Amino acid sequence: MDTLTGSVSGIVYYNAENGYCVLRLKVEGHKPLLIGDRDEVVVVGNLPQLTPGETVRFQGQWTRHIKHGWQFQSEFCEQILPATVEGIRRYLGSGLIKGIGPALAKRIVDTFGHQTLEILDTQPQRLLEAPDIGKQRLQMILQAWQEQKQIKEVMLFLHSYGISTNLAIKVYKQYGDQSLWIIQNDPYRLAQDIYGVGFKTADKLAQTLGLPIDHPSRIEAGIMYRLSSMSEDGHVYVPQTILIEKTVELLGVSPELIPPALQRLVENGRCFVDPQVVSTKALKQKPDGVTETVPPYGSPAWYLAPFYYSENGIAQCLSVLNQANPVHFSSSLLQKISLENTLTEEQESAVRTALQHPITILTGGPGTGKTTCLKALIQILEQQKMTYAFASPTGRAAKRLAEATGRPASTIHRLLGYSPKEGYKYHTGHPLPIDFLVLDEVSMLDLMVAYALFRALRPGTHILLVGDTDQLPSVGAGDVLRDMIDSGMFPTTKLTRIFRQAAGSQIITNAHRINHGDMPLFQNGEQSDADFFLFPAETAEEAAQWVEEVVCRRIPARFGYEPRQQIQVLSPMYKGAAGVHALNSRLQALLNPPTNLKAEKILFGQLFRVGDKVMQMQNNYDKNVYNGDIGWIKGINPQENTLTVMIDGRSVEYDWSEADQLTLAYAVSVHKAQGSEFPVVVLPIITAHYMMLQRNLIYTAVTRAQKLCVLVGNKRAIGIAVRNDKVTQRFTALDWRLRIGLEKG
Repeated sequence: MDTLTGSVSGIVYYNAENGYCVLRLKVEGHKPLLIGDRDEVVVVGNLPQLTPGETVRFQGQWTRHIKHGWQFQSEFCEQILPATVEGIRRYLGSGLIKGIGPALAKRIVDTFGHQTLEILDTQPQRLLEAPDIGKQRLQMILQAWQEQKQIKEVMLFLHSYGISTNLAIKVYKQYGDQSLWIIQNDPYRLAQDIYGVGFKTADKLAQTLGLPIDHPSRIEAGIMYRLSSMSEDGHVYVPQTILIEKTVELLGVSPELIPPALQRLVENGRCFVDPQVVSTKALKQKPDGVTETVPPYGSPAWYLAPFYYSENGIAQCLSVLNQANPVHFSSSLLQKISLENTLTEEQESAVRTALQHPITILTGGPGTGKTTCLKALIQILEQQKMTYAFASPTGRAAKRLAEATGRPASTIHRLLGYSPKEGYKYHTGHPLPIDFLVLDEVSMLDLMVAYALFRALRPGTHILLVGDTDQLPSVGAGDVLRDMIDSGMFPTTKLTRIFRQAAGSQIITNAHRINHGDMPLFQNGEQSDADFFLFPAETAEEAAQWVEEVVCRRIPARFGYEPRQQIQVLSPMYKGAAGVHALNSRLQALLNPPTNLKAEKILFGQLFRVGDKVMQMQNNYDKNVYNGDIGWIKGINPQENTLTVMIDGRSVEYDWSEADQLTLAYAVSVHKAQGSEFPVVVLPIITAHYMMLQRNLIYTAVTRAQKLCVLVGNKRAIGIAVRNDKVTQRFTALDWRLRIGLEKG
């Protein structure tokens, strides 16, 4: 193999998933004849995430690209300390060492020259001789320098197994000095402990280290991975036959090895089995890819421990809460308030039911008057001097609830006083001091959050759950609202009448048409009150071009909406030209183009730029940000290695190694938009999205729009979605547990 040494002058492309990189290298020392007088060459290969300014030695071979000419294909790379003063300056100022940016790097190197790196290693206190370095900054630099040296050991080891630099940093932050020992002796712990390291990555590492395919820890890890991956699809448990089948398919081992591993997992408390579960919810995949319900399928049911405790716990909590005495109120008071709010008979019945029963459910589509019911209920509760609270699963939904009712509303986490260190302030031993709880957008409520909420309510508290079962179910595991309704144990009112004011909106009218299996009606573009449009596109590329056109030009020009703040693109899928990922790249380039005044950074293969619209992709209780929160990048600090994001009016700081929790949000999936409303929604919907074309998906997307809804696609794809009313069933047993528990009670 040939050897090439130089300093990285720029990163052209980096894929965080597989480490594939294209970079420009400023060659030092001997130059190969084939590059002539050029100072820079292109290097390609699977590499750690390098930083401009680093000095690297590559081993590999020269290849000639048909379009780009000679390139060096790297087979191995070694990051080495730079030898020149300029190289040291670029190395220190590259963002590699937290606390040192380009300006400070120049001052340090101007002070110490060639001796800079030696002084950092052997006489670090001398850094105080450089201008503008105080004791606090010195400690930050020294800590970062030592961490970087230790991380490099971990990084070089993991890189040889195809694991990226950012993940190596996470491994070190999780395990510290124990990192290499854990990697070599228990690699599957990485999948358990570290966000971004999945089973397949850990398994590849374990296999390379020589762990046998039938090793007990591999089989246990494979089972946990299958349980976890199915929970990510919304399932609370997995029937044993399916679990064994999917685990064998994953691991390529004999089915006889799975039951002993399951027993070991039960013994150490990592999962639970319930042989008595009776559920009518199961999945059968037909040849055309459509999922349908099949007859009862369950025993024995295998759970991850948190889901087992949560499902049982909810059933027990609701059984106790359902024994509360009804609220004492005057019928004449209800009639008076009903007249004041012009309640229909249907709405008045809903309010009366909520007062007469401890746990009730109110459902209905947009424009059917759910908010009117809540306003009337508020008046009665305040007349009765009862304490009450309003809550929703997400911050955006809570904000909408507060605006609609004129009363404070909070997220469930905030209502329960959650803090990362202390956990929930309110729980079984310290319940919420309220008489009545109204919970909105309950279709979004997942199993574990529901358990945290219900166990924090004292016996005697009344609960009104408000939601729309025709929307997509929760992103997290469970189907709480539908299970509670299916149990038949709680009075449920469904509002059906669309009020005249709401009926004037084609958005609401079409949402109900879609829900009834009818094609939406599209308005003539000349109508002044038009709020529902279709732009024709057959292919994904055509749809993507129309999305650019309507978001960046047509909607702002005609309606005056600001593209970044007021227009939200939703897509059924992540991949493809009209998917979330590709649309985000296009819209970022158009709506937030690069300038010399905007800092930017590529992290985990994603380009982030100051001014970008971003979304949080997981719950982060330490930062008090949650899956689906949307914000704006306020700053990128290469000296501190941080991103600052404005979310709900406050600054949230992310270390660069945490940036995989963020994604661009010019376009988001329909699932991620649950509980939100936007002034304008743009939805590409084409036949290439056929795997996701379901009635509840298009219904959910359309009902996110407040003022204007634009579909980009074709009527054939829309028709497929409207006709497909099959709801993907989830393996849950809450409905069964509620029936047997409340019947016994």
